[in-house]
Amino acid sequence: MSNPNFKNPRAEHGFVGRTCSISAVGSYVPEKVLANAELEKLVDTTDEWITTRTGIKERRIAADDEYTSDMAARAAKRALDRAEVDPSHVDLIILATITPDMPFPATACLVQKKLGAHNAAAFDIQAACSGFVYALEIGQQFIMSRTYDTVLVIGAEKLSSIVDWEDRNTCVLFGDGAGAALLQNRENTHGLLTACMGTDGRKASILCQPGGGCLHPASSQSISDRLHYLRMDGQEVFKNAVTAMTTAAREALARCEIEIDRIKCIIPHQANMRILKAVGDRLGASENQVYSNLERYGNTSAASVAIALDEAVEQGKVERGDLILLLVFGAGLTWGAAIIEW
Repeated sequence: MSNPNFKNPRAEHGFVGRTCSISAVGSYVPEKVLANAELEKLVDTTDEWITTRTGIKERRIAADDEYTSDMAARAAKRALDRAEVDPSHVDLIILATITPDMPFPATACLVQKKLGAHNAAAFDIQAACSGFVYALEIGQQFIMSRTYDTVLVIGAEKLSSIVDWEDRNTCVLFGDGAGAALLQNRENTHGLLTACMGTDGRKASILCQPGGGCLHPASSQSISDRLHYLRMDGQEVFKNAVTAMTTAAREALARCEIEIDRIKCIIPHQANMRILKAVGDRLGASENQVYSNLERYGNTSAASVAIALDEAVEQGKVERGDLILLLVFGAGLTWGAAIIEW
């Protein structure tokens, strides 16, 4: 049964009769493991330097012929199988990614084909590492408004395709993978309680991929200038990430009128262990509350919290009725927090 010991902000707006829950989750990571020791052969770095500054020990790298749509479809298929939902019953697919298979059509359309979900509408969203939480909030609006009954939300990235393998400050951070959640109305539960999202476009340049759009179209010059690779000001990202995720978390907790100790599992964006620790400390969370798989996968952008949520569920970290806090931060700058009754 639903846990009554918190406020449901959705009820204030008349949505209590049509809630949105996560029926099942699934994830996929490529087989290839790229350990820190192997990176020592590519750039001027060491396992110790990477581990002490980031907490990352290894990451997964997709095969040359393995694309974002492939990983997204595999993660989605696992979620559908667990929920025992046929792909033909999916009404909508929302894919969050910054590494689409191609500029258009939307990679979600390719995922629709690979799943055989031919009755589903499909589109991509782009909020970088915040994408999965943004997509959850969009998806639940379709459920609560009764527009759709079954929505598939996916975060998937092939970041190895845009990482500059000559830049030791960024290439050590990122990996590939995908995570998915199936959204439906489920009786006797509150589901997705609230989501807080924010953006500061004034700081867009501190984390971006300059080339490939109409600002810097692909050309011999843009390739020579390495504009098609990810660029990041690490110190600025760290400072803004800690502040933004902490603020978003406090706002979400306040909306639900609960304290941090009521949260069973906190799943932050898996970017850097120092960021995770700083956010946890500011919120007054215990180490046991904060879930991390960073050391095994690195930063997988929009797939990050989705993969971690799937693993936390599989490992029994959460049970039905528990509260989960998702925290994200990414390029844009974008950030967000979501509280879920599992």
